[in-house]
Amino acid sequence: MKRDPKASAFVVLSLALSWASAPIQVSAKVQVLPETTLLMERKKVTQQNEILRHPVVTDLLAAFERAEAALKKEDIDALMQFYASSYDYHGLKGDDVRRVWTEVFEHYKAVESLHLFSDIKVTQVNNDVRAEVTCTGGLYGTDEHSGDRVTLDSWFREVHYLVKEGEAWRFLGNAGNVPAAAPFASAPHHPLF
Repeated sequence: MKRDPKASAFVVLSLALSWASAPIQVSAKVQVLPETTLLMERKKVTQQNEILRHPVVTDLLAAFERAEAALKKEDIDALMQFYASSYDYHGLKGDDVRRVWTEVFEHYKAVESLHLFSDIKVTQVNNDVRAEVTCTGGLYGTDEHSGDRVTLDSWFREVHYLVKEGEAWRFLGNAGNVPAAAPFASAPHHPLF
């Protein structure tokens, strides 16, 4: 059965918009959408049950769940374990991300994320096993001063790059360009997930 990319994009956008228009009471989720494709070693897997049982996918989901657990505890040390030692997103390194998370936790409580995977591609790059995970989602928190639930960040079909370090998948960064004009001390979009 051939998939219509516009229809898939419409489904993902509809889901994202329904969450965006509803009161933000998102419970943390990392999900593989039904239309997800896994491409690994030139083999394409489209059956969701097979994808969900694949060891690479279960390991990727576990990595994001560990990051989510660290978010809920506001445990920066545990959260930083999600980042690859070679993390470099448009010049942001691990210390920069640690600083940003520290600021997030200073200003927001009950921080959580949503990740909806729509494509997963696993490749060998030199001696590294890498994954490109197309994801739609967001980062949410409760403003410390106003008590309002807010969207801190959101993304649509962003590609998350991960690398296998030892037994764990770690975050390398995202696809996308640095904004042409950004205020001093601001980070490029999506530096965290």
